Amino acid sequence: MRGPRLVETRVRNTSIPQMGPASGLRISIPVTAGERSYLPAARQARRMSDATTAAVRGVDALDADVPDDEIPESVPAESRAVETNGVRLHVVEAGPEDGKLLVLLHGFPEFWYGWHEAIATLANAGYRVVVPDQRGYNLSAKPPAVSDYRIDELARDVVGIVDAYGRDTAAVAGHDWGAAVGWWLALHHADRVSEFVAINAPPPTVFEETLRSSWDQRLKSWYVLAFQLPRLPEAVASAGNWRLAVRGLRDTSTPGTFSDEDIRRYRRAWNRDGAFEAMLNWYRAIVRDRPTPEHTRVEVPTLVVWGARDRFLTKRMAGRSVDRCAEGRLLTLDTATHWVVHEEPHRVAEAIADHADPLPPGARE
Repeated sequence: MRGPRLVETRVRNTSIPQMGPASGLRISIPVTAGERSYLPAARQARRMSDATTAAVRGVDALDADVPDDEIPESVPAESRAVETNGVRLHVVEAGPEDGKLLVLLHGFPEFWYGWHEAIATLANAGYRVVVPDQRGYNLSAKPPAVSDYRIDELARDVVGIVDAYGRDTAAVAGHDWGAAVGWWLALHHADRVSEFVAINAPPPTVFEETLRSSWDQRLKSWYVLAFQLPRLPEAVASAGNWRLAVRGLRDTSTPGTFSDEDIRRYRRAWNRDGAFEAMLNWYRAIVRDRPTPEHTRVEVPTLVVWGARDRFLTKRMAGRSVDRCAEGRLLTLDTATHWVVHEEPHRVAEAIADHADPLPPGARE
């Protein structure tokens, strides 16, 4: 669906300088957590269309109110709403308006906040960073039907985001389910993806083949079948103030990865009306629909990042994922788990920035 609308909702950190049309060579500088300065951006993409610009409006575009603390003070970003593919999504955006568009896609059971520690690094590298709450999550729309969460629809949501920002293409990075959406984009909308980074998730054919041949992976994926039950998974996960959901994050990550503040934010997102059911509908849709990709070879330049201690996905799928790419590379982080974006946010951000580098040759040290 072309021609979605970009709608302003809630602005945060308005003291951050917004870089305009000024061009010039960007100089690579170290970025530390909480840093808010942007680097001057050379123009990389076509300007937003008059129709898209005219569609920026209002602070009441989202169905849910945006909490005052939705974006931590350390994150140089603002909230917006984007209408795309028949739904309205909450997105967090940062970086120079004329920077190369980079869309970051979160996984389950997260929301945009899963990328919060990577945003400043990427914004300072010159990217226009856009991080949506994908459909069903947190502040975004939550369509009621399982069929609303088919992988084709999820991918078209991202295409609509690229359209909303007036761009022909974007670099895309995804973790977990976000990477699954990214693989589908790279396979079916390759003309809209300039570069792709997949983090701890294989392309659909690799996952299907591994499930068929590996009892180890079948056992690791037991929860996918459990999620097919109606209502029970939602009730079990939410019991005791989301005790099992929290334990699922903390028991499968490096100790100390998820702070109490992180958990507070996740509980708030999961508690939103209809959110957890919508999140599980991603799993229900993929099992019911059993989609087969039209292509099996990825032509988009792809970087696969893999936390080697992932307890949900076997490590051998990382190499097999790269084998399906015409131009693929693998970065393995030996001490990281499935939650590598939380455990190594700056290293992951630097890998993304280098792979989809908008800087002229030699500008980044």
